Amino acid sequence: MCSINVVVIAEDHCMIREGLKQLLELEPDIRVIAGYPDGKAIVDNFMQVKPDVVLMDVNMPVLNGLEALARIKKMDPSAKVIMLTIHQDREYLLKALELGASGYILKDADSRVLVDSVRNVNGGQTYIQPCMANELVTEYKRIKNGKSTPRKSLTSREIEVLKLLSKGMLNKEIAKELFISEKTVKNHISNIFRKLGVQDRTQAAVYAIKHKIVE
Repeated sequence: MCSINVVVIAEDHCMIREGLKQLLELEPDIRVIAGYPDGKAIVDNFMQVKPDVVLMDVNMPVLNGLEALARIKKMDPSAKVIMLTIHQDREYLLKALELGASGYILKDADSRVLVDSVRNVNGGQTYIQPCMANELVTEYKRIKNGKSTPRKSLTSREIEVLKLLSKGMLNKEIAKELFISEKTVKNHISNIFRKLGVQDRTQAAVYAIKHKIVE
């Protein structure tokens, strides 16, 4: 039996990473080859370890899971990434899928769900935890019925910044792309947060995909 090589990432909590590792390695066909404390660490090491499946938390320090997902998929479009999260929210789910996630499961899921997700995703399938799959149906109905929330009063430049932010780009990279200073980027991001009523980059990115600011 061939082993499935998995990289486990779970926030910055070593105990959670170790717990996931132990759960997965109870299975004879799953081997955890590495664990990292944040999104930047997995991005920096991904091409070296080349796992079959990445299990990655959405909320992580330094670089959050959605930003890390975008970068991993840019490096390797065939990468298989399962997002592990506390967010039972269709906005996070839709953003993760839009960025190329192969799976989406909740942290309070049964251990069987965790194992099944790894095996299914490794086999080329998409695995969405059943309770979250219902959110996709709800979103489909919303779009079909033409129900959408109007875009807030963002300027054209703020929309440009939001689009790049949603791709996982850092302030320095956005500044270079738009030929503006990092300070100006920070000011634009502050304005975006205020206008959208969000508190961080992940929430802003989720808003952008939900309201079709990002294609």
